[in-house]
Amino acid sequence: MRAIVTVIGRDKVGIIAAVSAVLAACNANILDISQTVLQEYFAMVMLCDLSKISVPFTELKRKLREKGEEIGLEIRIQREDIFNAMHRV
Repeated sequence: MRAIVTVIGRDKVGIIAAVSAVLAACNANILDISQTVLQEYFAMVMLCDLSKISVPFTELKRKLREKGEEIGLEIRIQREDIFNAMHRV
C-alpha cells in the first residue's frame, strides 16, 4: 500500500528530518518528496510505501499527527487510493 503525507506550516529547521524520523521508525519507505517554501510557509508532499510498516496504519497516522502538534505543523497521511479518489476531476 502507498500513502500520501502532507505537511503544512511555518518554515523552520528540521521539518523534513522530523517527519522522516517518524516514517523511518515505523519502517515506511519514502518514494518521492516535493517541498517548497512560500514566503514563510513550508509545504511538502511525500509519497510513501507502507507495505512493510511495523505498526497499524492508524498508529502511524496518530504518530504523525502528534509530531505535527509537537513542532507546530499540520501533518496528514492518506492512503493513495483515497487521496486519488478525493482529487479526481
